[in-house]
Amino acid sequence: MTSSSLEETLTRVHHEEWARVVATLARRFGDLDVAEEAAAEAFAAAVERWPTDGIPPHPGGWLTTTATRRAIDRLRRESRRDAKHQAAQMLYADSPPERTGPVEDDRLRLVFTCAHPALAMEARAALTLRLIGGLTVPEIAAAFLVQERAMAQRITRAKAKIRAAHIPYRVPSSADISERLSGVLAVVYLVFNEGYLASGGQDALRVDLSDEAIRLGRLLHEVLPEEGEVAGLLALMLLTDARRAARVSASGELVTLEEQDRAAWDRALIAEGHALVRERLAAVAAGGGRPGRYQLLAAISAVHTNAPSARDTDWSQVVVNYDQLVAVDPSPVVRLNRAVAVAELDGPSVGLAEVERLADVLDSYHAFHVARAELLRRVGRSAEAHTAYGRAIALSGNPAEVAHLTRRQGQLTRG
Repeated sequence: MTSSSLEETLTRVHHEEWARVVATLARRFGDLDVAEEAAAEAFAAAVERWPTDGIPPHPGGWLTTTATRRAIDRLRRESRRDAKHQAAQMLYADSPPERTGPVEDDRLRLVFTCAHPALAMEARAALTLRLIGGLTVPEIAAAFLVQERAMAQRITRAKAKIRAAHIPYRVPSSADISERLSGVLAVVYLVFNEGYLASGGQDALRVDLSDEAIRLGRLLHEVLPEEGEVAGLLALMLLTDARRAARVSASGELVTLEEQDRAAWDRALIAEGHALVRERLAAVAAGGGRPGRYQLLAAISAVHTNAPSARDTDWSQVVVNYDQLVAVDPSPVVRLNRAVAVAELDGPSVGLAEVERLADVLDSYHAFHVARAELLRRVGRSAEAHTAYGRAIALSGNPAEVAHLTRRQGQLTRG
């Protein structure tokens, strides 16, 4: 095996097995630090030994066995291991696992632990990326534009809170899984959005974060295949990520959906996303309940990615889906996006009137000023549009978006 193929195999195995190894050790030893460090040592051993010994027939089993031995060795060396074991039993008294939820999977247990509502959203995202995604602390720190030391402290504090608050390492019961699952999906979508349109830094897109969020979405769909919102979020991320290659121009400027080269879209991802959307539509039609937020957002994205050109977009269907979404999630941001769709269906003046009603609650939201600037431009109120572009530029931290908005504003000036 060549060095390049070995490296590819190690990378693939890391992606496929990291969460499983960490989750298995977390259940067995009841300590997230022990699980994480032992898993890291096992992968380091693989990097050292596999080039000479060869890839084992079952890489995941080899890694789990090696990590378990490393964890046992560490606990034997700990002078306070008895106290630690007692604390672990208080927190994670579930070995052998007690069936508490609709699905028993060690990875799912770990996902729900990392995304527990007792933790701040930033801590949930960081812990999920570290323990489920296997990203290093420097990688997570760079992704969220914080110092490496600060990110390490954030992750350490999150683990400490899990111990101190006696947060159980288990899947919620069937009765409350939907409520808890929404928090898990919010964490994954937060990670995806930070990759899809970075909020700061020099990179317009952070592909590693988008890819990681999609991988987490696939994991959730694998262990919770009947959960409609899980399928909806995965479909939404796939259909959005399918447009990645067309989103930034060669000069580094954001390209709007209307102006994107649709030939550059990833048709395999679109086909996969559409299949998930059709599957959910069929389930709803068969009496599967009202679709949730992510399913409706995926349906909207499916309409956009199904149109061969921007002018062929079925805006009436988009508005219908937004009407349903407003009933599920009447947030100002959803209403803003609906207003933009209404502008395409009923004209910019109608859409602008709806956007203006959101001024008080969305004044600090850059996308509000982007939408308002574009609609003011279309109705001929150029001076007001120029000011709105300026406000949007001031609020945006994404370099590609700033470049796009600056060009649009400059066109008004020249005009």
